[in-house]
Formats: sequence, C-alpha cells, structure tokens
Amino acid sequence: MAQEGMAQEGKVAVVTGAGTGIGRATCLRLAERGWRVVVNYSRSEAEAKDTAAACERLGAEAMAYQANVAEDSECRGLAEAALARWGRIDGLVNNAGITKVAAGHDLDALSADDFHDIYAINVVGAYQMTRAVAPAMKRGGKGSIVNVSSIVGLVGGGSSTAYAASKGALNTLTLALARGLAPEIRVNALCPSFVETRWVTGKMSAEAYTNAKAAVEEAAPLRRICMPEDVAEAAVWFLEGGELITGEILVIDGGIHLFSLGAAYRPAR
Repeated sequence: MAQEGMAQEGKVAVVTGAGTGIGRATCLRLAERGWRVVVNYSRSEAEAKDTAAACERLGAEAMAYQANVAEDSECRGLAEAALARWGRIDGLVNNAGITKVAAGHDLDALSADDFHDIYAINVVGAYQMTRAVAPAMKRGGKGSIVNVSSIVGLVGGGSSTAYAASKGALNTLTLALARGLAPEIRVNALCPSFVETRWVTGKMSAEAYTNAKAAVEEAAPLRRICMPEDVAEAAVWFLEGGELITGEILVIDGGIHLFSLGAAYRPAR
C-alpha cells in the first residue's frame, strides 16, 4: 500500500516508455509515494498494463495509455487523458527512447533516416511531451520534468553515434527548457551509465552482456552497475524535492566519472 500521509498523495505524474525497465521502476516508486501515475507505452501494451496493475496493488491510481511521443497529437492526447481523469499534472518523466546499434568506427552503419528516427523519439518526443504538459503545470503553479538521458550524451560511445548525439541534444534541451519554463517548472536530466534492463540485454549477446557488465563493475568505484531502481530513485527525488534545483544534469554511474570516463564507454572495434 502507498505510505500513509505522504505529501505527494493526489499528485499526478506522466512517465513515458513506462512498460519496462527504468520507466516501470519509476512508476512503482511513484506509486509507493502516493502519486497517481500515467503509464505511457508505444508498443509494450501487456507490460504497461502490468505496470499499471502493479501500481494499483501498491494503493495508487494508475492507467496505461498508448501514445507515440514522436507524434505531437498523441503527446497532447496523453496529457488530455491525464487531465480528464485527474484534473492536474505535476510531474513528467521523459523516459521513452530508441537506438540503433552501430559501431562508432563504421560511418556507413547509420543513415540520415536513422538519425531522424532516433531524434524523433529521444529529443523531439521529450520536447513535445513537455509542451503538452506545461500549461497544466503552470496553471497549478509548479511542476517538475525529468529527462532520462545517458552518460553517452556526455562522453560519446554507447550503442551508436546517433544515440549518443541524441542524448547530448537532450541534455542541451534540458538546459534550454529549464531557462524557458522557470519559475513555475523545474527541468533536470539524469545520465545513467550501463543499466541492467531488457532494453540493454536485448541488444547484445549473452556473452557480450556479461563481459560488458563485468567491465563496468570493475571500472566503477562502487563496484556495481546501475539498476532501474537507482535511476527511478533519482527521478522521483527530482519530482518531489530539489525545489531550488533546475537545469541540472546528474550522472548516475557508480563513480566511473572519477577516473577515465570516456575510456570506460569506448566501443570495441
């Protein structure tokens, strides 16, 4: 059950890409804290409905809602659905994201269309969702938006050059929105490192995943990789607290940045 007397009870959060992984973990943590939750999904209907049901078992109100954040009309429809049910929107977690796996040294592995598709979700989608919820947040007098970015947006590397570039753009978008939406709305970003999710494991062989996980754990001073719950904890903190914090880009990497950050995420040839 949701904790009694939580200050967040009755508040509404929209979480995009919320059927699995970081999105699911964020929804569950919000539900535990007394938030009402909109579980957005594009294709993972069964997983999103399961996440919404899990939130309800924790004592929270929740609904699963299908919307492709690359489509502005669907972003607006998502916001309207939340308002129709609960009459307010207090938090947004822009977690939806896609990639295409491509070696950084192979410049023929990505096309212009690949860049456009990735940016449409990872950058434009975050912008469109922000635009969709901002009027309701301003009417309410305050709101908080959290963009789930990636460490590769700071150092390059990762699954592809297009993905890294999109996350770099998302970081800059965070700064621009933080300026533009103040003082009512705070906007911050999270840059997790290698996260143990289906989204990651599904893009590499079991052996490659095991090796990558071991390498990150060895490089990290805290000797473990990032879990979805680690990112969710930070996301919810930004939604609930940090009243004087906006335009922040928070790295969640077990301390790898204390050493050679770029080397840790350099893709193998």
